[in-house]
Amino acid sequence: MISFESVSVHFTGAPRPSLRDVDLSIPEGELVLVVGPTGSGKSTLLRCVNGLVPHFTGGTLRGTVTVDGLDTARHRPRDLATVVGLVEQNPSATFVTDVVEDEIAYGMETLGLDTAVIRRRVEETLDLFGLTPQRTRPLRELSGGQAQRVAIAAVFAAGPRVIVLDEPTSALDPVAAEDVLASLDRIVHDLGVTVVIAEHRLERVVHHADRVLLLAEGRASGLLDPAAAMAVSAIHPPVVGLSRLARWLPTPLSVRDARRQAGTLRQSLVGRSPRAPRPTGPGAAVRLRGATVARGARVVLDRVGLTIDEGSVTALMGRNGAGKSTLLGALGGQLPLRGGSVALGRSGIDPARTAPRERVRVVGLVPQQPELLLYAESVSSECASADRDFDAAPGTTAGLLAEVAGHVDGDTHPRDLSEGQRLALALAVILAGDPDVLLLDEPTRGLDYGAKHRLGRVLGRLAAGGTAVVLASHDVEMVAEVADRVVILADGEVVADGPVRDVLAASPAFAPQVTKVLAPQTWLTVDEVATAMGQTA
Repeated sequence: MISFESVSVHFTGAPRPSLRDVDLSIPEGELVLVVGPTGSGKSTLLRCVNGLVPHFTGGTLRGTVTVDGLDTARHRPRDLATVVGLVEQNPSATFVTDVVEDEIAYGMETLGLDTAVIRRRVEETLDLFGLTPQRTRPLRELSGGQAQRVAIAAVFAAGPRVIVLDEPTSALDPVAAEDVLASLDRIVHDLGVTVVIAEHRLERVVHHADRVLLLAEGRASGLLDPAAAMAVSAIHPPVVGLSRLARWLPTPLSVRDARRQAGTLRQSLVGRSPRAPRPTGPGAAVRLRGATVARGARVVLDRVGLTIDEGSVTALMGRNGAGKSTLLGALGGQLPLRGGSVALGRSGIDPARTAPRERVRVVGLVPQQPELLLYAESVSSECASADRDFDAAPGTTAGLLAEVAGHVDGDTHPRDLSEGQRLALALAVILAGDPDVLLLDEPTRGLDYGAKHRLGRVLGRLAAGGTAVVLASHDVEMVAEVADRVVILADGEVVADGPVRDVLAASPAFAPQVTKVLAPQTWLTVDEVATAMGQTA
């Protein structure tokens, strides 16, 4: 179905090729997972499949990519539209209509399908992806996760034989992610659709994959059995890290398989203690009292009260649409309160009534779309501009970027960065202002495990220096690693609030993999298990 023959891709001005001599053949009806670090060429490989590379992105493509017998160099993306559908990392950027059901129907309308066929497919797709309650909702009112599901549904409804997805679960809560992956499983197994996924949250996806392709610096492995790939991959989910620590064979890919081998490890951990909580305080950095926020006639946040200490990392969790991003928007002064009050920092400012230049010294918000904070023509210009804006020493922002993302070419335009690199750049820009309160909305989208670990170290350092960090996230593994406290929201209300270990271990939906494998013990991460055993993860 999909064939790459000696494919290399080199973009103008890039220091090295994005793909190098890739050879692979993907048969029909397979779910293939592409695994690699941030910036390794995963998105480029996906865009080769539907012809966006080179027809839209430019650059030089050598070799041959064929999809269902069509050479993508000779057929433009519009010619491949009936064969290949692409779901981007940022779904809202691809929407062309205003309402959910119209967006799902749009692709079929452009293909000239019969009205009765369109109606039937819309209904089937809404049911398949759990979007029936949102069918008449304006797209601009959807949460990030809901928008992601609409984007996937709109591509599927048009009936392509191949679907490629770039980070499809990055904005989804664990339950919604499993629903989407179950839907993809169904169309692969029952309908013979070929699905190619690039995804960093391997704990969600790897046990669904038929084959795994490993990418590093543009070079690709052959298609591997998932267990064999995870046994050698530098990037792997926590359950594989635990397997390596305990030397389990064969390598488990799911919590169920790991639990079958975990009896001896659980016994060896009896009487050992996980890490001690991080000290916080002495004062409060966030004081929220009876906060109510509405979007139109709909109340999204309903009389929420929170006090968050200085020097703490607090995670906001909950299903898509629970009110997490709205709460961050209220704390950042982006959304006005209908009722209640908010006070930030030692000065107790109301962010909505404070001038932006003064507000950014107290609170910084990195949104789900980090490109909203980026406007310069290159990474180095963006960093230099942030240094000037915040009166920081030259090189401050660039140093923060390197700490989070590793090396990023300073001459690259921000739009040409991977999603993870773009997020890291936006975070570095905000951190250059050294705010008292740092707000992060889904900060791990597009980040591999190494980048998330580096981000965790940065957040830990900030908390140790007194910064209050508040992140909204569906990434339970990241939350388990960095958070002191978890607040779970549902329908705009706080339904759980407490220490990270207590809240996550008690939640079937939000418990991390290590906790599920080692239950009833309440270990959260591979690192803390390794420390307790006197080993290095």
